[in-house]
Amino acid sequence: QMQLVESGGGLVQPGGSLRLSCAASGSIFRLYAMGWYRQAPGKQRELVASITPGRNKNYVDSVKGRFTISRDSAKNTVYLQMNSLKPEDTAVYYCNAVRKAGIEEYDYWGQGTQVTVSS
Repeated sequence: QMQLVESGGGLVQPGGSLRLSCAASGSIFRLYAMGWYRQAPGKQRELVASITPGRNKNYVDSVKGRFTISRDSAKNTVYLQMNSLKPEDTAVYYCNAVRKAGIEEYDYWGQGTQVTVSS
């Protein structure tokens, strides 16, 4: 069982920056692919960025060049650095950890952190 705790959300003006953190505990962090998802009111949850155990990264097109995902295995933490924020980035951001072991899949979620971009 893995526990994920997000932090770092808040209110920021357009063009500003935030850094989200997701601290993991209870399982072997380095084995998991980590992702940040977001869900805006009335919209489906979407994958924003992901990073594999080998540090391969992927981003949704709308955040490329503005957001950076990273992981620190010594701290069991994954980060999402968000720059040049836009009002359309407003959403609840969720941390996700997933690992496949044979036929088993392990999938964990954090509780979410609100990001609001507004003047």
